[in-house]
Amino acid sequence: MRSLLFKIIGVLEVAGGFYGMVIMLRRLFPLGSTQDSILALIGLFVYSFVMVAGVLLLENSERGVTYSRVAQLMQLPLVATPIFSYALHCGAFINIFATVSTSPHLGLDWHVGSQGFVLALAGPSVSRIGLNLLALLSWLVLRFR
Repeated sequence: MRSLLFKIIGVLEVAGGFYGMVIMLRRLFPLGSTQDSILALIGLFVYSFVMVAGVLLLENSERGVTYSRVAQLMQLPLVATPIFSYALHCGAFINIFATVSTSPHLGLDWHVGSQGFVLALAGPSVSRIGLNLLALLSWLVLRFR
């Protein structure tokens, strides 16, 4: 069972990392503003790291387990405030979040076969704080093997 779960996590990391790298390269070229280029380079580095972690995990490397734990922790938070926004997912996500506004409510969102990276010093007018439950579950599987 452990081996199967590790392979699923590794495949999602490789696929999501590769897809994210392609999107970041597309965002990087043609060269736009300096801010867009810096964010694309950061995203390219992050997705490259996740893809390498997935490859090492699929090879049953101990470093792959360590890197994959870090990659899953990077995907854990979902923060979207008017001041700062951060979110990352590679391959799939199951987000549970709460909107922080005059009428707060809980929400659940999920998708498979996708990637996403948000890093900004601004964000939406309605703030959201949440967790990627799939990343948390994956981290727990990698942690308590």
